[in-house]
Amino acid sequence: MHLPTNRRDFIKTAAVAAATTTTLPAMAGEKKKKKPLFRLSLAQWSLHRAIFGGKIKNENFAKVTKQEFNISCVEYVNQFFKDKAENMAYLKDLKKRADDHGVTTNLIMCDGEGRLGDPDNAKRTQAVENHYKWVLASKFLGGHSIRVNAASAGQYDDQLELAADGLSRISEFAAKHDMNVIVENHGGLSSNGQWLASVMKKVNMKNCGTLPDFGNFHDYDRYKGVEETMPFAKAVSAKSHNFDEDGNETKTDYVKMMKIVLSHGYNGFVGIEYEGREKPEMEGIKLTKQLLLKVRKELSESA
Repeated sequence: MHLPTNRRDFIKTAAVAAATTTTLPAMAGEKKKKKPLFRLSLAQWSLHRAIFGGKIKNENFAKVTKQEFNISCVEYVNQFFKDKAENMAYLKDLKKRADDHGVTTNLIMCDGEGRLGDPDNAKRTQAVENHYKWVLASKFLGGHSIRVNAASAGQYDDQLELAADGLSRISEFAAKHDMNVIVENHGGLSSNGQWLASVMKKVNMKNCGTLPDFGNFHDYDRYKGVEETMPFAKAVSAKSHNFDEDGNETKTDYVKMMKIVLSHGYNGFVGIEYEGREKPEMEGIKLTKQLLLKVRKELSESA
């Protein structure tokens, strides 16, 4: 039996209307849940005085990050558990503590493992191999990268070749574990944005990138340096030292800097790294967070 045409049309129209009614609230909800321009993480170095001073244990860093600052992503520093990279019992406990507080790991910052661009081939090889354990440790903790230094010695072009060699070798190892190796502008020629960008181009590997730090360019223009290194960025470090009465960082224009960061399509984690001494570490971290949230809101509204 066939329905009359007018009745069939009525049922079809009613079904479409019902479907539209149910999807509209969902669409509205999706708009409300629009992803933020960037997310916040906390670099462990922000609390280095408290940790070195024994006031905060490395194992409790994730807990402090969540409870004190309401931040759910951390960036560890290997100096605070230097002899624990291969201690699985320790790493399991560290991960469980973070998981218990809903905190994830972004990366591990690695220092003191030798110069990846050392002119001595044997020392350079040793430095490369010294980082293997941190690649695996970061992977286990849930991180996507290790942050390394491109330290070298010699002439500009020589250092470029040497650093690229060391980084290529460690990146080859990391690639087998689906991990990244990222370089921070952290002194020497690595604080020259043009040089570091040239190193990245020389390495030319998808899992080898940068971690632009707002404050580590020293005599080099920080905005130019971030602009040059952002095309390779897999993490960003919002360095802060001092603040004016309006809560702005005195050396870095955060609005200008974050516009550069976002112009490269970056919407990952921006790590708070407070290094000032005028304010206590806890307060400096909170001021940096407030500034980043203010900038994020301003840039979101103008987008």
